[in-house]
Amino acid sequence: MMRHLLAVLTGLAAGPAAAAPLCDNLGFAGLLASCNRGEPIALTLASGQPLATGPVKLQSGAYYEIIVTADGSAELALAGPEFFRAIWMNEIVINDIEVRPMAVDSLEFDDAGEATLSFIAIKPGSYRLAIPGTTSESQSVTITIE
Repeated sequence: MMRHLLAVLTGLAAGPAAAAPLCDNLGFAGLLASCNRGEPIALTLASGQPLATGPVKLQSGAYYEIIVTADGSAELALAGPEFFRAIWMNEIVINDIEVRPMAVDSLEFDDAGEATLSFIAIKPGSYRLAIPGTTSESQSVTITIE
């Protein structure tokens, strides 16, 4: 595992990545290089609506963005401390304010708005982001880091 992580961090991982190809040469931007980016992940916080369209697969070592949009229909949060411990968070952008956190457990929206989380997927495994206090499968999303 440590050898794989070292290879990913130095850009030497072999083979194509499922969700985002690793670059042959990451250049000055390193892991944040545009060639190392996966597709953005859209999540919606809305009363009675599904959080996501289905499960999400990420490649360890690749850069991603999760765009969380709340419609303001209710005070809703998005929690997933295990997932947030399995990634390196670059920043969270809320209303053009960039926050560079050391750790995150959850985000809560009191009104309509949008937050963009940019991160590098690190620790392989299966994780769950969910609206706290809900039991419906549609109120959560499973994120797998390969």
